[in-house]
Amino acid sequence: MKPASTMHAAPFPAATLAHGRPYLAIPGPSVMPDRVLRAMHRAAPNIYEGELHDKVATIWPRLRAVARTSQHCAIYIGNGHAAWEAANANLFSRGDKALVLAVGRFGIGWSESARAMGVDVEVLDFGKSSPVDLARIEAALRADSAHKIKAVLATQVDTSSSIKTNVQALRAVLDAVGHPALLAIDCIASLGCDEYRMDDWGVDLTVAASQKGLMTPPGLGFLWFSDKARERCRGNDLRTPYWDWEPRAFGTEFWQFFCGTAPTHHLYGLDEALTMLDEERLENVWARHRALAGAVWAAFDTWHSGNPNIAMNVAKASDRGWSVTAARIGGNDATRLRQWCEQQAGVTLGIGLGMAMPGDPAWHGFLRVAHMGHVSAHMTLGVLGVMETGMQALGIAHGEGGVLAATRALSAR
Repeated sequence: MKPASTMHAAPFPAATLAHGRPYLAIPGPSVMPDRVLRAMHRAAPNIYEGELHDKVATIWPRLRAVARTSQHCAIYIGNGHAAWEAANANLFSRGDKALVLAVGRFGIGWSESARAMGVDVEVLDFGKSSPVDLARIEAALRADSAHKIKAVLATQVDTSSSIKTNVQALRAVLDAVGHPALLAIDCIASLGCDEYRMDDWGVDLTVAASQKGLMTPPGLGFLWFSDKARERCRGNDLRTPYWDWEPRAFGTEFWQFFCGTAPTHHLYGLDEALTMLDEERLENVWARHRALAGAVWAAFDTWHSGNPNIAMNVAKASDRGWSVTAARIGGNDATRLRQWCEQQAGVTLGIGLGMAMPGDPAWHGFLRVAHMGHVSAHMTLGVLGVMETGMQALGIAHGEGGVLAATRALSAR
């Protein structure tokens, strides 16, 4: 008989390399800086006067700066979907028409949100791997001779596909056609990562959220809106007290900015994140994201050279966002690789959201690598090194030297 002390002992777990600090390389929530977490780790403040009021007063100008606008800003307690709903509620009345430009799941998602609220939505769907076709957009606007389209909605970077939309080119099409539609841009996956200039590019409404380039836990949604949008949308019948941007942007009482109790700890975290962006300078933040994205692309190009089933979702670099890379690895190898990276090396990659439906075998052939927010060279190179190790361990064919190609891309920037 075995000794009593060993009769019911659990088997030892298999040895892995995943112990230590895990790394989340999914496209939101992004890596939360220790500085942000420390700023949030405090007792609840007085919400009626004092330090919190003073801190929030400094947040408004910095939020306008990160969107490169001198115009108006509203903060909501909610995620990106909440920010969509806030945008819809303020932009439209029931029956108003929106033209939505979709280059992935999140463009479709914004259209579904607007339609569910009673907006007449026309979708121009450009697929999951191609940028918008400006000629098709121009044709749709010219066909709207009665100017029923009140706003054009588009994502700067769709988180699912990683496709980047040229916002300046959209504005140029609207101007060339002479169409009065407002231009609304979803920057949830791109603000604080990709270059974005709301005023210079003629954007009327910008939508974003806290959990990606703004490096703050999920829970805050933002709208920036122009004077033109404010005037054009006065009296819209979709606007309710909670979503109304007027008191949030122009309130005379502190509670009006948040329609009640302020999201206190998120505001402390946001304040610290904005301070970090100020210290780095936004132009340098954009350059860092562009360089890290280029390193990821160099690795994928090398891996592709040994296996045509490994490829980035977007063919042209100019059509890719700087915050996330969507890719395919064929068959079920993307899922196998994701599982290996998380279980054996402590790195979590993003699922192929929106590229295929769960249950469809093709779903297992896609993944995403995030390089957004509080991310450095060693973090990105570490992810790529783990991925290359995983491909070797799993016997997934790939061109050798992906990590070396990434280091060369960074050293040559």
